[in-house]
Amino acid sequence: MAIAHPIEGTLFRMDGLPPKEQLPTQFDLPSEDPEEPGLPDEFHVYQPQLLRETFRPAACDPDQVFIGTDINLYYDPRNPLWHKRPDWFAVLGSTRALRVQDLRFSYVVWQEEIAPYVVVELLSPGTEDEDLGRRLWDLDKTPGKWVVYERILKIPYYVVFSRHTGELQAFGRVSSRYRPIVLQEDRLWLPEAGIGLGLWEGLFAGCEGCWLRCFDAEGSWLPTVAEQRDLEHERAEQETRRADQEGQRAEQERLRAERLAERLRAMGVDPEA
Repeated sequence: MAIAHPIEGTLFRMDGLPPKEQLPTQFDLPSEDPEEPGLPDEFHVYQPQLLRETFRPAACDPDQVFIGTDINLYYDPRNPLWHKRPDWFAVLGSTRALRVQDLRFSYVVWQEEIAPYVVVELLSPGTEDEDLGRRLWDLDKTPGKWVVYERILKIPYYVVFSRHTGELQAFGRVSSRYRPIVLQEDRLWLPEAGIGLGLWEGLFAGCEGCWLRCFDAEGSWLPTVAEQRDLEHERAEQETRRADQEGQRAEQERLRAERLAERLRAMGVDPEA
């Protein structure tokens, strides 16, 4: 068995097998450092982006909606370094940054004075037990996400989605504890926000698959930035076509009036009289 440095132009050779049969694949190499969670794979980038683009609650002023994606959420003033890093969360009633200088480095609950309204976690094999509250809370360590969301921050809605199984789970606080919400057609309605979250099969960011996105009170999927741009372009083209048709009709009416006037003059009748 001989192993040479690939950068120097010689491929790895192990027992005579080609490198691709010996080197680890993307499934063997974790995308997250267990000591520092939050180094996302591509799905953990695109899925929160889709939620960010489509989360436009009808019951709220857009300037009073803050969306956090993979940023630290600090929740305990007695232990100011304790934090969680949700994959995605939304806060209603918290002024979002309107200038680049005001963009948040993190979300500090005791400074903002308002907790998130809904949190979404994207399941990974290494985080599933904590995300679903299956891991017991060791009092010598920081509390898990489930405990923080349910008991400390008292977040009304907790949503968990696994792209590996396509399963969507939702929990709501009832009597200070999270209880499973029975979903109809994999959809969750958030009444205070006037918006819903549901599973959608389609193409986003060039990737076809099952995604979590938002819908309105009529059940229609709220458009992404690209879809909204396409809709506006289509409306502009329709307006242009409508204007052209109206112009053509006006020209036809003008020509018809001119021909009628010519016939009247030929008959000795003044059309202006």
